[in-house]
Order: sequence, then structure tokens, then C-alpha cells
Amino acid sequence: MESVKEAVVIDCEVTPLQEINEQIAIAAKQGVKEVIIENPQARHNLGVGITDPINLVYKGDVGYYAVSLCDYVTAKVEGNAGWAIGENLMHGEIIVEGNAASSTAASMRGGTVVVKGSVGARAGIGLKGGTLIVGGNVGYMTGFMMQKGKMIICGNAGKALGDSMYAGEIYVAGEIAELGNGTEIVELSDEEYMEIKTLLENYGMEAPPTFKKIVCNGMLHNFNKKEFGVWKTIL
Repeated sequence: MESVKEAVVIDCEVTPLQEINEQIAIAAKQGVKEVIIENPQARHNLGVGITDPINLVYKGDVGYYAVSLCDYVTAKVEGNAGWAIGENLMHGEIIVEGNAASSTAASMRGGTVVVKGSVGARAGIGLKGGTLIVGGNVGYMTGFMMQKGKMIICGNAGKALGDSMYAGEIYVAGEIAELGNGTEIVELSDEEYMEIKTLLENYGMEAPPTFKKIVCNGMLHNFNKKEFGVWKTIL
């Protein structure tokens, strides 16, 4: 009986995109523990739609939608990431050593996405579960229409933070340019801070001394025609 390989190496410089994803999917089906992706060259859609457990190691920058639509996949990007890394992640863990572009972890349902640098606009939009951790700053409309889950931002946040969020928590250590509609800042407990500190330390990140906790204030949950003026202002 042929033994399962510990690791498979794929060179993106000489392999077509479709074949790259096919090789990753086959390796995961066969129980290979790790796929090392060399020379990713910021190509888009690397490692998408993988639904079997496997660890992906990207030796450089990746483009749009890396590790998206995946389940039980762990991944490490030794560089920067383009738009929407981890989009619709169900379970697993993604670590980006550099920065990431817009829509990081969009519609994520579970697992953890860690970006040790900064991210662009609309990070965590439509978040439905899981945890997004950002070591630097986030752009405008981060957390838009967030429905569940947790976001930890160690730097500053742009305008419309958490706009129209329904549930979940956003923690920001730095300055907030503007809170989104239907949000408010509430008190952060000592227990919550210690949980955040421990989580960051697990990824080799130092926790800032304080965080602000942003949650939904409930104003957008129910429409009351008697308060139409309030709704018109909010929307």
C-alpha cells in the first residue's frame, strides 16, 4: 500500500491555475498534510473551494480570493494578499504575514483569519461567524452588515465602522474615524480584554493596552413608521 505523502510542492511559475487547484484538491482528498505553493506571483484564486483538511503554505504574495470557499483548511501566506482572502471560510485558519486588500474575510462563517499587517476597505463585511484579527489598520465600512462573530483591530478604523451590523463584536485599539449607523461603544470587561490579549499572544502579536468595544445598538432591527424621521437620518 502506497504511503500518504507528508507534503506536496507546486510551482505556480510553471503550472496553470486550474491544475494548481486540482492538485491541491486531490492532495487534500488523499490525506496529504501540506501543500507548499512556490512562486505564487500574486496570482488570483489560488486554493479555492477546498473542502478537505489540509495545510497550505504560500511562499509569497497571493492575489484575489485566495483560500476562499474553503472548509477545514489552514493556510499561511508568507507575504501580502489581494482582495477577499478567506471569503466564505467555513472552518479553519488563515494567517497573512503581511497586508491584505479590501473585503478580507467577507461573509466568513467560521474559523479564524489573521492579518498581521493592515487591511483595506470592507473587511469582514457580512461576517456570519468566526474571528478576524488585524494587527494594523482597517479601511472604511469594515464590518458592514456583520451578523455574528468577532473582529479584533489593533490599529485604527476608517469611516462607517460596523455600519448596519446586526450582531457580533468589533474591538478597536486605535482611533475610529466614524462609527457606522446603528452602532455604539460599550464598556469592555477585564475578562474580554484578557481573552483578546491571550488570543493575540497565540499568534505572536502584542496586545495594545486598551480596546473600544463596538456593538449594534438595535435601532435598525425594527421599523417604526412613527420614527420615520430617525430612520431617514440613519439610512
